[in-house]
Amino acid sequence: MNPDHKIKPGASRSEIFTVEERHTALHIGSGKVGVLATPWMIAFMEINTRKMLDELLPEGYTTVGTHVDVSHRAPAALGSQVSAYGEVQTVDGKRITLAVKVTQGDTTIGEGRHQRYIIDSGRFLQRLEGKASP
Repeated sequence: MNPDHKIKPGASRSEIFTVEERHTALHIGSGKVGVLATPWMIAFMEINTRKMLDELLPEGYTTVGTHVDVSHRAPAALGSQVSAYGEVQTVDGKRITLAVKVTQGDTTIGEGRHQRYIIDSGRFLQRLEGKASP
């Protein structure tokens, strides 16, 4: 991979998501109430950061999530809009560490750290094909 990618500390991106029924703890079975489920909160963080990093990588490269360390601090109701924010903290070779947060207005729904790893999409898929069960 070209080491001159554009991913630098301080790069950031936000995206707004609407909490739909499929995003609730009740729907996925992780809880008994119709509020934003923790796995979906994390997914919003990952979707947002992956999109940001894809915009900064050369054609044929993307990132995969390798570590998540977040706290879910407050509920978000069905139908509410939440904003996922990610900011690059460090770049260590192919490993990128980001600060991530989901908010609703002034309320922090969740926050923490997320690591992603740069991959060559074609090579990654070729290696996977060799591991597939017959």
